[in-house]
Amino acid sequence: MPQNLQSAGPAEALPHRNLDLAVVLPTFNERDNVAEITARLSAALAGLDFEIIFVDDDSPDGTAEMVRSLALADPGIRLIQRIGRRGLSSACIEGILATPAGCVAVMDADLQHDERILPQMLRKLRGEALDIVVATRNADGGSMSDFSAKRVFLSGLGRRISRLVTRCELTDPMSGFFLLRRTFFLEVVRDLHGGGFKILVDMLASSRRPVRVGETGYTFRNRIHGKSKLDVNVIGEYLFLLLNKLTGGALPTRFVVFTLVGALGLLVNFACLSLLFVRMHLGFAASQTWATFTAMTGNFFLNNLITYRDRRLRGGYVMLGLLSFWLACSFGAWANVTISGSLLRSGAHWYFAALAGTILSAVWNYSVSNLFTWQMPQTNRAAAAAPIRALDPGTDLNGPRI
Repeated sequence: MPQNLQSAGPAEALPHRNLDLAVVLPTFNERDNVAEITARLSAALAGLDFEIIFVDDDSPDGTAEMVRSLALADPGIRLIQRIGRRGLSSACIEGILATPAGCVAVMDADLQHDERILPQMLRKLRGEALDIVVATRNADGGSMSDFSAKRVFLSGLGRRISRLVTRCELTDPMSGFFLLRRTFFLEVVRDLHGGGFKILVDMLASSRRPVRVGETGYTFRNRIHGKSKLDVNVIGEYLFLLLNKLTGGALPTRFVVFTLVGALGLLVNFACLSLLFVRMHLGFAASQTWATFTAMTGNFFLNNLITYRDRRLRGGYVMLGLLSFWLACSFGAWANVTISGSLLRSGAHWYFAALAGTILSAVWNYSVSNLFTWQMPQTNRAAAAAPIRALDPGTDLNGPRI
């Protein structure tokens, strides 16, 4: 150790900064909005000590570079650039954990959330000793703007369903605009599902005590740059979150969805078998073979679209994945027949034998598929991430809202 370090005295205490607020902005392809949202936040929060944290999922449009250029002139602007990771909820979690501020706001960077109500939300949080203040589109002073009837209906449906797990009354639990105490977040963070787009519902459902919640109305603006889409990924993510909370995390959500897709495959198998054997009078063995492969193929593409949406195979990986899925499911089907037959011959009731064989094959198919079919090497997945996400509207972090 150098002499000057050995003889050095205690380090001087660093100057203490009392941050009033941190604003976390998860982004993906929001380059055109970065400068504008930063300027608007600076105007709205004038007089407060605050910082802005952009959490960018490696946007191919250069969002991170734009944030860095602004941060050179303003040390209150920070960037977390995530490589090989994505998702709005996980981005929010990383952003909140990255700040020492006692109060943290989460909002979109697409200018649709009204940043001008942040001081009001902060005063409400402090004045009423709340855990969370939610900016709502459905209370006094709030508006859905020109949302289509379908979007309004889906928002209402999502609100009603969320009550199953949140155990509190909110007019807009689907909101992505809220302000919370960091102490409350640290209470629930280890129990968060962390997937999907609805981090607010996740936090409310993860609390082990009643949450002190308040609301502030605001008018939801129209997006200026970029495009938002509600697609099957967002709906699926939300349903997976609710399923995880309803089961207390007892069953892996991915396994449950994989099993549901498999059950749908049984219906496809029966329909194909009926068509080929009964209607077209093809031999039973040939009909069963074609029906089985048709069902397995359908299951593969559904799992690729929904169950393994975060590991979705594309290009040449699709055929490799399909081949490995066929192999895994074929062995699972053989194991099902073998085990159930053995149990039946040993005296077990037929329904118990069938159930045991089905569970065994489901666990086998899921395990092998998870390990091999949808286990693209991380280096390849990271390299492919940017162009894939650019083509996939379901990964627009600030896009789909229910």
